[in-house]
Amino acid sequence: MSLTFHWFLPTYGDSRFIVGGGHGLPAGVASGSRPATRAYLGQIARTAEQLGFVGALTPTGAWCEDAWLSTAMLTEATERLKFLVAFRPGLLSPTLAAQMAATFQRHSDGRLLLNVVTGGEAHEQRAYGDWLDKDARYARADEFLHVVRSLWRGESTDFNGEHIRVEGATIPRVPDPVPPIYFGGSSAAAGPVAARHSDVYLTWGEPPAQVAAKLDWMRKLAAEQGRELRYGIRLHVITRDTAEEAWAQAGKLLAGISDADIERVQAGLARSESEGQKRMLALHGGSRDRLEVAPNLWAGVGLVRGGAGTALVGSHTEVADRIAEYAELGISEFILSGHPHVEEAYWFGEGVLSLLRARGLWRHPFGGGADEVPDVPFAVGGSR
Repeated sequence: MSLTFHWFLPTYGDSRFIVGGGHGLPAGVASGSRPATRAYLGQIARTAEQLGFVGALTPTGAWCEDAWLSTAMLTEATERLKFLVAFRPGLLSPTLAAQMAATFQRHSDGRLLLNVVTGGEAHEQRAYGDWLDKDARYARADEFLHVVRSLWRGESTDFNGEHIRVEGATIPRVPDPVPPIYFGGSSAAAGPVAARHSDVYLTWGEPPAQVAAKLDWMRKLAAEQGRELRYGIRLHVITRDTAEEAWAQAGKLLAGISDADIERVQAGLARSESEGQKRMLALHGGSRDRLEVAPNLWAGVGLVRGGAGTALVGSHTEVADRIAEYAELGISEFILSGHPHVEEAYWFGEGVLSLLRARGLWRHPFGGGADEVPDVPFAVGGSR
């Protein structure tokens, strides 16, 4: 078995802190924000590609750049890295989405992965002109993906559903290969849709016992559809040569968060309709206390960030152990990130992936990697 690892493209900007720049830092501490320029995102993408990450997730929402356009530009900055494009099916037609995916696959040599996001924040959906409630959004996603799948099979499609209606829909070419669908959701409305349409079911980074229960739920639903799914998890990582260094970095991130930021973000997240977001909030309760919610699983990120709110924190060996633990539950794909995203990619790639390779749990997808380069001593008397 070889696990698959993806990284993350922060199309809203990056920083050495969860909140850009940190707060109340003493003079002389490296900080500052990094705008999400094409050059900087390209640097992250090339780093991920070199280290052996298969793809990179690009988020969707009013708080970041558009994922389709950003990643289309970044295909020119990379050679083999795939792009896991998050998008909301209520904001474009299924015919257009199917056509866009086919175009992306053609011009990127098949490097598109798709993350379907139904949207868990009603106020944000309304800002885009979408007034459906949560259960209706999942029902619409079901119809949407039915149409998209039929178009990807090269069929001329007529469909008259409650939310989606198309007549004589076709696309000029089918995507080659057909991009896999990544789909998450913890509610009763989400599960059946994921079971019918997803190739990879995603969960945020909950403690292993909770993840195990969720995977059992999804396996049963998928079996009822005559399908087998792959499973992935979305986590942040803080990994260092020693556990003390890793937890010190977590403490630094926590120190860069103000109480005002926590109060403001938590008030906003409390409005969320997302069951997954509610489960994330329950891990920390909006408090700085008791943030290690399972061995090496730290909920501090979720104090000021919606969505994925937990990080694996520890020595490289400890983080590798936790990844192996999730793998034993059935998780085969890991979507990771860290602050800042270039540096943390190197910490994980050089520290953890080599350990997973030694355990037979990972191999470089492109047949190389920095850790496979032989040691070459400096030439005596030569230049350095």
